[in-house]
Amino acid sequence: MRIIYRISDTGYNKVKPDYITNENCLANATKEFDDVIWSVIADNVSSDTNDMIQKYVTRDCILYTEKGNGAATFNLALDEALTYEDDETIYFIENDYLHKPGSQKTIQEAFELGADFVSLYDHPDKYVDGVNHYVEEGGEITKVFLSKSCHWKLTNSTTMTFAAKVGTLKKYESILRKYTSTTHPDDFKMWVELRKQEASLITPLPGYATHGETAWLSPLNNWKKTSIWNKI
Repeated sequence: MRIIYRISDTGYNKVKPDYITNENCLANATKEFDDVIWSVIADNVSSDTNDMIQKYVTRDCILYTEKGNGAATFNLALDEALTYEDDETIYFIENDYLHKPGSQKTIQEAFELGADFVSLYDHPDKYVDGVNHYVEEGGEITKVFLSKSCHWKLTNSTTMTFAAKVGTLKKYESILRKYTSTTHPDDFKMWVELRKQEASLITPLPGYATHGETAWLSPLNNWKKTSIWNKI
């Protein structure tokens, strides 16, 4: 497995809990994925952020850029991913995610189920009417699977933090590029089109990771406790 982690000091203005910081999220990710190969795309980072990054990964893992937007840095991440062997697992991570213990093993289990794409984030928009148009009466039509560690469900969309095999990325490269061709990834439309092409996306129940936006924390988890666990 390879991690391609994107971090920036610029970005979108989102309301986040105080424990969702660049350092907490990177410390958490490097702890949970400690025996894989890391790459970090550091876009428009300050010297302080650069010093922080190098507390957790070595300098030779870091690509410094000044793209200024998430779509461009995702394309850099995809460029790198496509250079590896087809059976390599790539996990793209944005810099405002927390992961529970066991996340690495859980991703591996998902691919054993035959999934094309894997997200560890159980997105709360799947349980709210009027936000995601595939959701009605508090849920989406889905199918549930069981692996060694948890239940999984087919889902209609996620964010730009996801895992896939390189062969899958090659198969669907044109769709991934199509919806990351401007300054902001149109992730929902990207996942909808992938769904129409019968690419499967699954997420665990409850989630093993969360996006760090206060309004959209993955449910049924104590994410503040997870952030504290980083320091143990």
